[in-house]
Amino acid sequence: MWSTLAAAQEMEPRSYSAVPIGTNFIVMDYARSSGDILFDPSLPVTDLQAKINTYSLGLSHSFGVLGHVASVAIAVPYANANLTGNVEGAPGHAYRSGLGDMRFRLAVNLLGGPALTPEEFVRRSPSTILGASVSIIAPTGQYVASRLINVGSNRWSFKPEVGLSQPIGNWFVEGAAGVWLFTDNTDFFRGRRRSQDPLPVFQWHGGYNWRPGLWLAADVTYFTGGQTSVNGVQDNDVQRNVRYGLTLSFPLSAQWSGKLAWSRGLTTSIGGNFQTISVALQYRWFNR
Repeated sequence: MWSTLAAAQEMEPRSYSAVPIGTNFIVMDYARSSGDILFDPSLPVTDLQAKINTYSLGLSHSFGVLGHVASVAIAVPYANANLTGNVEGAPGHAYRSGLGDMRFRLAVNLLGGPALTPEEFVRRSPSTILGASVSIIAPTGQYVASRLINVGSNRWSFKPEVGLSQPIGNWFVEGAAGVWLFTDNTDFFRGRRRSQDPLPVFQWHGGYNWRPGLWLAADVTYFTGGQTSVNGVQDNDVQRNVRYGLTLSFPLSAQWSGKLAWSRGLTTSIGGNFQTISVALQYRWFNR
């Protein structure tokens, strides 16, 4: 569940920015989310409040493909959550803790972002970048079929996406459009089958770059659709949600950098209406 909520609500400025080939990153991230989880009104769960801590460790590597830079990344999350609400009218409490679903991403710059060595990269002039990516969430997280709420989702998720990044002097504007596609969860809440329609996701970012590694971005994401069905019966849970936030990246040394991000829901029909604060520490090195 947490993997699905986090995937839909993602805000990733500069995800299609250029990097030299042979660049490696290790990223350690902590995020704190708190707020409401809004379910299909027909379910016997109401007034659900969640406080979620998510810790993740990620690794990425860039390389050249037909003269363009590409990258591959993997992230492994761990989450714990305290949940309070009413189940069939009676107050209830639940605690969940465990590994979340692993996430993979393959991206390539189709226009701009040529495959350059670090020495060539520092002499380049920033240009328009058009990129494409595929993200995959694997069902590796903790999942117990007798629970309505789980850390893992017990299904595969795939998101093809295209993104555009345009520098304007020290400013930049970006947009991305993708769609999450889901396999069925064949063991949902005591052995039922849960399906979900595609969930289109749109992101917009605009910001200012003071110098390499030091930038601030304003972020907006919109996702719509994603209606679910249980044993062929449709739920009343079409999503039409908007989130907004800010992201600050700052260098700490030649190889270390940090990132702070804040976001919250503007409109939420179904799903997590969270305020999220995250901090990340990133280490970079080049292949020689």
